[in-house]
Amino acid sequence: MKKTIAILSIIILFVSCDVLTGVLGEMETSGTGPKQLTQAEVAQGLKEALNVGVGKAVNMVSATNGFYNNPQIKIPFPEEAVKVKEFCINAGLKNQVTQFEEKLNRAAEDASKGAIEVFVNSIKQMSISDAISILQGKENAATEYFKRTSSKQLYDKFYPVVSASTDKIMLAKYWTPLVDKYNTAMMITGGQKVETDINAYVTNKALDGLFLMLAKEEKNIRVDPIARVTDILTKVFGSDLNPYNKK
Repeated sequence: MKKTIAILSIIILFVSCDVLTGVLGEMETSGTGPKQLTQAEVAQGLKEALNVGVGKAVNMVSATNGFYNNPQIKIPFPEEAVKVKEFCINAGLKNQVTQFEEKLNRAAEDASKGAIEVFVNSIKQMSISDAISILQGKENAATEYFKRTSSKQLYDKFYPVVSASTDKIMLAKYWTPLVDKYNTAMMITGGQKVETDINAYVTNKALDGLFLMLAKEEKNIRVDPIARVTDILTKVFGSDLNPYNKK
């Protein structure tokens, strides 16, 4: 009799566990209860978020006036050549200076279109542990990751595009006359000549602007539920793993 009761108890226990598991499963799928995210889901969500953020940032800066009309990332006259700018403005060449600055930004906008491929490759190579660390890190953790892993590739990709762009828009037509006029005056006065690799300058400024806008998109996805445009983004960034999740 005792053996029979014991067997029945075991059967009831297993049936109860089965029923409970089924109920929990229904709760998870229906959204009425919490679901523990797997590491794979976390990595998937983070990578998807980065693809979304990268796409928005690149589209933003590579559009016409993406740099030129954005005061946060607009590329100014090279700092080491400010004296050239001042000299030329005083010499009645203000329009040429303005046109030159516009062309700098056009070159950056052209180059930025090639950033997607580099970022996507970096995202594909990201490990699960990298993804979790980024999710739980600072609000610009992903941007810093890209700086570490992609800056060299981005520079190498941007530079020839910038060079081609400056050739296409005849940047030399604006830059060379300004610098030549200034350097000629310096030869007379004994001042220091200016020699600037304008392509390197534009490339570095383009990368600075791109990373700045990427950091803004990253923060937006972390803190704003509306920016989580897919189910997996909502699950991952709405979870306790995201320290910036609004409760």
